[in-house]
Amino acid sequence: MRRTLLYLFCILGWPVLLWAQEVASIKIDGSINPTSAEFIQRSIRKAAEEHAQCLLIHLNTPGGLLKSTRVIVGDIIDAPLPVVVYVSPSGAHAGSAGVFITLAAHVAVMMPGTNMGAAHPVGMQGMVGDTIMNEKSTNDAAAFIRTIAEKRNRNVQWAEEAVRKSVAITATEALNKNIIDFVAVNERELLKLLDGRKLQTTSGIVTLHTSRATVKTYEMGFIENLLNILSDPNIAYILLLLGFYGIMFELYSPGAILPGIIGVISLILAFYSLHTLPINYAGLALIIFAIILFILEIKIVSHGMLAVGGILSLLLGSMMLIREDSGGIGRISWSVIISSTIVTAAFFLVVIGLGIKAQRAKPATGQEALLGETGVSLGILDPNGIVLLHGEIWKAVSNSGIIEKGAKIRVINRKGFTLYVERDV
Repeated sequence: MRRTLLYLFCILGWPVLLWAQEVASIKIDGSINPTSAEFIQRSIRKAAEEHAQCLLIHLNTPGGLLKSTRVIVGDIIDAPLPVVVYVSPSGAHAGSAGVFITLAAHVAVMMPGTNMGAAHPVGMQGMVGDTIMNEKSTNDAAAFIRTIAEKRNRNVQWAEEAVRKSVAITATEALNKNIIDFVAVNERELLKLLDGRKLQTTSGIVTLHTSRATVKTYEMGFIENLLNILSDPNIAYILLLLGFYGIMFELYSPGAILPGIIGVISLILAFYSLHTLPINYAGLALIIFAIILFILEIKIVSHGMLAVGGILSLLLGSMMLIREDSGGIGRISWSVIISSTIVTAAFFLVVIGLGIKAQRAKPATGQEALLGETGVSLGILDPNGIVLLHGEIWKAVSNSGIIEKGAKIRVINRKGFTLYVERDV
């Protein structure tokens, strides 16, 4: 009887088990940075713990940081379960760092209408850098991608050309040249094509059962989404300038509080962002020096020389802020640099300049506000008497001899409720 039940379970239960299989899925839509690398690492670990058939990565990226790419490639190669990279949706691009990640996958798939390539190391501002350093960077990236292609038995020649010649390729061409494993029009077709494939992982040979598997999507948490946004070089740059603005405004207007709070928070977030990016500290120093020059322009009469130096320093510092890297996307947009330079110059030269001018203006209230004001004597000042000033009657003492009744007077000093005046000529 027990044997009969066991047979029935094997016959009837096996399809149920296949139906209960799960495929973990994540989406990487944007630059490759430390946050996305950590998210992929966490997803691989979680998928393995939940005994998922595989981890499916929907990839659409213009590229990213080489350091983060190396971490992701290492995690994929060492994964205890198969990792499938699916370049999607239609119109998506696996560029630069995305090429390395796609080639490293146990199964590489592209959707029709997508493309992949252009993995040549570039400078962060698109400028031609030192020839030797560029050559070293290119050779290192080429060796890295050859290693990946050889590991996965993919087209080594094309992989190297993607780095050295920045070649790009469509989904159909990639399939014909043995760069990817197949093309799938959607996720369900992809799971059917994966079904029955035997793949070598660090935990052994795994046979996929995905034709009827359900897809479980892992999402980035709130903190991960926030850090992913902050890893954008443009956001980091803007936060850095906002931090300087806030703190400087607080120093010029003590007690305002809010600008200081915003400034400190912006600087802290900027420092986190810059920590995840390849920062050139010479560029950062130039930006700080530019802020100092703008402040000195307000305090010192330099006929605009300090302001011009500040603008040039800010522009050069912004261009140099992000060091050269092989990722290809860690650049600050030229539109952001130019607009930020203009806004910063206007902020310090106009806004703060007006503030300093207002501080240096003649007081409108208090004891000093009456100095230099004119009025009329209501009686003879010899030397004491009374005067009419701003519709108010004051005790007055003449410092210029006798002043007749009805004569115009000018205030030259004040002590308490007594004005010291002279004849206004």
